[in-house]
Amino acid sequence: MMTSPIADASAGSLFKVLADPLRRRIVELLTQEQLCTCHLVEETGAGQTTISNALRLLREAGLVEAEPCGRFTYYRLRPEVLHALAGEVAQLAADADAAQTRKRPC
Repeated sequence: MMTSPIADASAGSLFKVLADPLRRRIVELLTQEQLCTCHLVEETGAGQTTISNALRLLREAGLVEAEPCGRFTYYRLRPEVLHALAGEVAQLAADADAAQTRKRPC
């Protein structure tokens, strides 16, 4: 079993959160800059409630954090979580490469 440096969520729950096209699009947008809900509504065309629900799930998964700024709340990615997830995927790929030459005897 892999031990994960991902403190707030397991790799499986992160993949589940990122499997949704809207949430993945929000993550892609947040790789460019911090945005508030109104920016995300404008960029995605999704409704405010839908964006808020997506952001809640991204926050719960530990991918996004919020920062109040006056009347608005800005959202930003937590790159350390993405780095940890990428490290786990890279380890899976390395293990799969090594397994190409091994067979369990029947």
